[in-house]
Amino acid sequence: MSAQAQMRALLDQLMGTARDGDETRQRVKFSDERVCKSHLLNCCPHDILSGTRMDLGECTKIHDLALRADYEIASKDRDLFFELDAVDHLESFIADCDRRTELAKKRLAETQEEISAEVAAKAEKVHELNEEIGKLLAKAEQLGAEGNVDEAQKVLQEVEKVRTRKKDAEEEYRNSMPASSFQQQKLRVCEVCSAYLGLHDNDRRLADHFGGKLHLGFIQIREKLDQLKKTVVDKQEIRNQERLKRREEREKEEKMKKETRSRSKEHKRSRSRDRRRKRSQSREKRRSQSQEKRRSPSRSRERERERERERKRRHRSRSGSRSRAHRHSQEQSSRHKSSRDRERSSRDGSRDRRDGMNGRSESRRADDRDVDM
Repeated sequence: MSAQAQMRALLDQLMGTARDGDETRQRVKFSDERVCKSHLLNCCPHDILSGTRMDLGECTKIHDLALRADYEIASKDRDLFFELDAVDHLESFIADCDRRTELAKKRLAETQEEISAEVAAKAEKVHELNEEIGKLLAKAEQLGAEGNVDEAQKVLQEVEKVRTRKKDAEEEYRNSMPASSFQQQKLRVCEVCSAYLGLHDNDRRLADHFGGKLHLGFIQIREKLDQLKKTVVDKQEIRNQERLKRREEREKEEKMKKETRSRSKEHKRSRSRDRRRKRSQSREKRRSQSQEKRRSPSRSRERERERERERKRRHRSRSGSRSRAHRHSQEQSSRHKSSRDRERSSRDGSRDRRDGMNGRSESRRADDRDVDM
């Protein structure tokens, strides 16, 4: 890739499809079915294993760094759940790799000589030490490339210790096998990338394998698959909790609505019962009145007569009270008249007496005058 192409790819990865106003590139969105979701999550096996002996070629779906940038920008605002598609893709790829590993193991078991369980365990121990040496050498090379010389020296010291243990394990394995059989190349299938490993491989061969792009690529794919599974489980748990919360809220709202409707229905039923009760009471009252009228017309007439007699009785009582009051007032007036007459007669008597006495005194004075003369 030229420097210009690298710069363009870097700009696409940083700014997305809209960095230069190219509308043709914006016609395909990152959410399109034709876009590789594993590429958006930077875990497509076609990209990771490119240039190895298991190069898968170009992916059948669209790979574009600008679309990856668009996805990273959009995923900050909302959850798109592209991890599900990536998990399905990687699981399918790893399942194919594991099937190839099992087939290779069966093929080796058919071609190589049968050995006892004890010898097989000793050979397995030599393979494990070879794998440990290869990983340590790959780590030392990586640290040296990064400039961390001290750490690389420490790792190399560990490699020497493991080499000593490997020499002892090989000696035990050699003593348990015939010389002719020991010279044969005993192979083992790598559990990570399904490559063949020899029992007598030197350190350089082991370092090239465990530090190579193929083996590290499979490690990256498997680790990415485990990480995506964990992410999917966490997101599904969060989504389930949100779903349960929304369901509880809906159930609560529906319960409140049902209670409101039930209360309104009960209120309507109570009102209708009251209306029916009132109507029935009024009908019963009218029916009883009509039945009463039909059954006992004489009673009504008797009641009318009774009321008429009562009115007359009250009238007589009122008239009697008025007559008694009139007689009482007449008696009082007559008593007043008699008292006045007595007073008048007494006054007239006293006046007559006074007049008589005055007459007698006058006659005496007249007699006296006559005597003097």
